[in-house]
Amino acid sequence: MSTIKYKKVSSSKVTISELMLPSHTNFSGKIHGGYILMLMDQIAFAAASKYSGSYAVTASVDTVDFLNSIEVGELVTMKASVNYVGNTSMVVGIRVDSENIQTGKVKHCNSSYFTMVAKDTEGKNATVPHLTLSNDDEVRRFCKAVIRINQKKEHSKHAQTFDYTSPEALEELSKYNVRLDLK
Repeated sequence: MSTIKYKKVSSSKVTISELMLPSHTNFSGKIHGGYILMLMDQIAFAAASKYSGSYAVTASVDTVDFLNSIEVGELVTMKASVNYVGNTSMVVGIRVDSENIQTGKVKHCNSSYFTMVAKDTEGKNATVPHLTLSNDDEVRRFCKAVIRINQKKEHSKHAQTFDYTSPEALEELSKYNVRLDLK
């Protein structure tokens, strides 16, 4: 019989900072969102692997809302930690801030949640340690993760049973910028 292993949220915490360069820009001269997503995926991997002691892969990414653009020359700092654990999965919360290093002004650029799955050396799902919550923020983050997980399950269940071809569903489309031309 195995004993259950617990780890603190603090054992998963990772912070990275990177100066944004002209090579990271999109066509409008702002830092490319895809570049920021790549960095977020890297820090999610680091936090999940650090916590689980295993290789981890990205299973899903919850909504990423880009709240403020990031400029060339700003210092981007990402903070990540495990907010929730299942049997083999972990939800990693990530906060992205940018700082104008000349003025010191800091902007919150986005927050997101990556679901990561631990893998063993053979590529099979690996059990992760249970979570010890040590303060009110950790309890709040855990509870919010549970709410998001339950909302995703409800949404998925609704999507599976929704009849897109029903007269009611088709009538509902009249509220949107579409025209039906069904054959």
